[in-house]
Amino acid sequence: MTDPGPYEPSAAPAGDKGAELMPRFLARLIDSIIVMVAMLPIVTIAGIGMGFGSITFGILSAVLVVAYFALMETYQGQTLGKMLLKLKTVAPDGGKPSLEAAIKRNAWYLLGIVPFIGGLAQLAVVIYIAVTISQSAMNLGWHDTFAGTKVVAVTA
Repeated sequence: MTDPGPYEPSAAPAGDKGAELMPRFLARLIDSIIVMVAMLPIVTIAGIGMGFGSITFGILSAVLVVAYFALMETYQGQTLGKMLLKLKTVAPDGGKPSLEAAIKRNAWYLLGIVPFIGGLAQLAVVIYIAVTISQSAMNLGWHDTFAGTKVVAVTA
């Protein structure tokens, strides 16, 4: 049995349920598009210099994606997609997550480094996250539990 983390449903105050799956999915989709567009010049220049299929190129791409999500969640509590959909990532105390927690929450993107199977592994993780969110009473994905974070709707 896995540790339920700081957001164990029995310990949560009434109404302290995390954000639903669909707004979270849409925010992640928006963020993915933003990151791809923003990274395009960087990865194009790097890809030309390193070779688009190189492991160095894969590392650079994965690190940039993790950096975007981790830094935005740490310093803003929200990515651009979450801002648009009025969601935020919070620590157990309700504040912004630490950099360590935000990196842990988004570390699965590093699977993209693995040649050939990285993309399939990432797809499998996305499906697993969706399943764990939809099956959780608190709408927590395994990455939320692992990092000790929660995504909530912004009310104000």
